Amino acid sequence: MSKRRWWSGGAGWKVVVALAAALSCSCVRIPPPPSGVRVAPLVPPPPAIHPDGKPFRASADPDVMVWLLADELHTAMVFPYGWLLESGLIPPPGLGNPPYVCLSWGACTAFMQQENLNSWQVFRALFIPNPAVMEIIPVTGYVAEICQQQRVWRKLVPRERGPQVAAFLNHVSRTGANGRPRVIGPSSWGDGFLLDSQFSYYLPRICNVWTAQALEACGCRMFPLTALTPNGLIRQAEAPGNDFESVWRGDGTKLHD
Repeated sequence: MSKRRWWSGGAGWKVVVALAAALSCSCVRIPPPPSGVRVAPLVPPPPAIHPDGKPFRASADPDVMVWLLADELHTAMVFPYGWLLESGLIPPPGLGNPPYVCLSWGACTAFMQQENLNSWQVFRALFIPNPAVMEIIPVTGYVAEICQQQRVWRKLVPRERGPQVAAFLNHVSRTGANGRPRVIGPSSWGDGFLLDSQFSYYLPRICNVWTAQALEACGCRMFPLTALTPNGLIRQAEAPGNDFESVWRGDGTKLHD
């Protein structure tokens, strides 16, 4: 799997983070979905199936495993697809029937172009509200082995948190005439899609804030303003009460099975 090409800000990234700390917290969060609103898929997809043909989960399982991925600038989440579907996720057409999906959020230009952003594009992406996308990618194998260049953490999440996670993910995407998320291009890797987001990307509302809010939906206690960098997010994810455990260091070191 090729490494993702997000955007490179060089040494200026530390300056960017310092500026972000001075901004109002009200600008950080993606607005939450309306309380109590849950929209079911128009045509429920089939339940997720393991590559060996067995159903992904047993309905009696009280918890599900989720994963947190991180590189130097970007973070993402991997969820059991069947859990999201049973919880009310509205998927895009053509995603297939994978056991897991990898999800993240970011500036549209950074995901769609094939090379790193230039200095003007970095400035524009951070300081001028611009179109954003949510990327959804099917994952069919062990997460750490599929995403070998990423650092990987995991945590068991109560199954009952599923509706909150699905509601947040549904809320981020703009839907088309068919009621499904609007697909605007292929994913940056794998066989997934870029979904049009109804919210703009800018500093401090960046990719890692999306991840922090996804973790909140899983039941974690997060402070998005101090989660603007991957390491800031990871420190919170590993903190007592959140309890994400490291399973892959991104250098070939496997810490847990």
